[in-house]
Parts: sequence; structure tokens; C-alpha cells
Amino acid sequence: MHRLIGLKRIAALVVGGILLSLSTAAISGSVVVEGSKAAGIESCVAPTADMRRNHMDYLKHERNEVVYEGVRGSKYSLADCVSCHASKDKSGHSIPVNAEKQFCDSCHDYAAVKITCFQCHRKVPEEK
Repeated sequence: MHRLIGLKRIAALVVGGILLSLSTAAISGSVVVEGSKAAGIESCVAPTADMRRNHMDYLKHERNEVVYEGVRGSKYSLADCVSCHASKDKSGHSIPVNAEKQFCDSCHDYAAVKITCFQCHRKVPEEK
């Protein structure tokens, strides 16, 4: 009986690993949106795989430095992400990064993760 349970657990782990590798392969292509600054550069502030895995940790760290220590201008600024990854519509207006089929939405929708950053923060680059 215990052997059967052990085999079921191993089978579940194997199937889970296969599903994880298939889902990673499905989003391994570029999700950079045409018309954004990011579409015209070679790489982000960190390698793509690193940003996909760790961007939330970087943004939380940045938030803590700004809010608790008053330190601004870090490498992982949400405003910089928005200014680089926001695309423009045909009339030249910025499209919010969390709009359907845009940079943030494309992965967060796939991963079924709610984006809460933009309840307070800008969705489009600040006009200069």
C-alpha cells in the first residue's frame, strides 16, 4: 500500500515537472510589445529569465528602499519599467502597460496573477 502511494507521488511530481517545463516553453519567447522603447534595445536591466523570475522581488526591494530609507534612483524603478515597456497607439499616445495584450498584462494574465502596482502607480510614462 505504501509503495503504491509512493509511486503515485513520484508520478505526480513527474507530471508536474513536465507541465512546468511546457508552460515555461510557452512563454519563453519575447513578450516585449512592438512600439515600446524595450523593443529597440538588446536587453533589460537584467537578463530576461532573471527578470521573469525575480522582478517582483526587485520591485519590493526598491519599494522598501524608497519608502523606509528615502533612497531613490535604483536600477529597478517601476517608473523606468513603465517608461521602457509602454507602447504607443497609432495617434502617439502611450498605452497603459497593464492594458489587455500589453507588456505586464501578457504574462500576468497567462500566470493568473493580479497586478496591484497600478492601483497607485502610473500605467503610462510621465510626459516630459
